[in-house]
Amino acid sequence: MAVADLLVVIFDIILLRINEYYFPNSFLFFTSVCSFHYVLIRAVTDISVWLTVAFTFDRFVAICFQTLKIRYCTETTAALCIGAICMLFLMKNVPWYFIFEPYTTIGNVSWGCQQKLEYYTLPAWVAFSWIDRSFTPLLPTFLILLLNALTVGHILMASRIRRRLRGSKNETNNNDQEMQNRRKSVILLFAISGNFILLWMTYVIFFLLIQFANHKYLTSFNSPVAIADYTSFMLLLLSCCTNTCIYAVTQSKFREDLKNLITFPLKRTCKLYKQIKHSWSSHH
Repeated sequence: MAVADLLVVIFDIILLRINEYYFPNSFLFFTSVCSFHYVLIRAVTDISVWLTVAFTFDRFVAICFQTLKIRYCTETTAALCIGAICMLFLMKNVPWYFIFEPYTTIGNVSWGCQQKLEYYTLPAWVAFSWIDRSFTPLLPTFLILLLNALTVGHILMASRIRRRLRGSKNETNNNDQEMQNRRKSVILLFAISGNFILLWMTYVIFFLLIQFANHKYLTSFNSPVAIADYTSFMLLLLSCCTNTCIYAVTQSKFREDLKNLITFPLKRTCKLYKQIKHSWSSHH
């Protein structure tokens, strides 16, 4: 999830939006390049979103189905799910390459990318647009809300049963390792999925309003529609930036791996220095 979110930041924010303002004549604006670039942007965004769904489902299984947890919540299953999600959404976004046409042609070179008018009128492209939005973010939002509701319901029920088995409803759970583990899982679950829902909700509402109002074109950047459009994109991109930060704050294993990644070059350098020093001393 952290890698997918980082790729969204690189492809969408750095190579598209920042590059558009500060390097408008770079090779990234060749029509073939920017069309392919947009496919990658859509793909990594979908992958980031659906890995959030997969993570939510993983926590749902781990908390609610202890017997299934042993077979499902493994590194092998995680690798298969990640690979399947990446391949599926790379293929799903290939049609985006054929949606664009050049702004202009200079010296037999096509520059820029703009969506063809057929994208808004042909039934096939209209259906593709609805399927695309349904996969991201309408269906993920529904699945995350549903899975979180089921998980919370199970935790509340299990907590009441556990308190009864321990002998007292008023007994604190400070020394209950199982309840502490569940509490940590719930905190991480709601941090990731809650962040996703809050920051994508503006985009979802805006998309639905635009579809029902049948408003396709922005007449001015100062219009409320344009402001809502850009605000919704800003918030959904922010959701990809914050997921990695949430991991760093809540996951001790993630913090440990990040620390190892940073200190590994220093350790290798010190080890190499000691080897050279020892070799030099043995020769003298």
